[in-house]
Amino acid sequence: MKEKKNNSQFRETIKGLITGSIVASDFLRKQIPYILLLFLLGLAYISNRYHAESVFIETEKTKKEIEDLRAQKIEIQAKLMKSSRIDKVIEKLRENNSTLIEPKSPHQKIEYKIDIEE
Repeated sequence: MKEKKNNSQFRETIKGLITGSIVASDFLRKQIPYILLLFLLGLAYISNRYHAESVFIETEKTKKEIEDLRAQKIEIQAKLMKSSRIDKVIEKLRENNSTLIEPKSPHQKIEYKIDIEE
């Protein structure tokens, strides 16, 4: 008996879906606010997922850019260290016919005292 009742309800539901009469029923009209809420939640979920993916992609691009810039920095530092050695500086001075010469004595630190009277 229950199987026949369930079978007939199932057939009526399928028939209502096909004909469209289920959309006009009072039960569905009462559920419209909940359906709209589910729709809005789904929309918020999709937009949040899209935003998270775009932030992740931007973060990965920035990480790669940082790695490239760090490599450039190391390369420039190495060139600077190489070109700022004393022998390289003297060689460049000779190439440019500069009158500067390398000092023969070591550098001396100059100290002086200032007496502050109170």
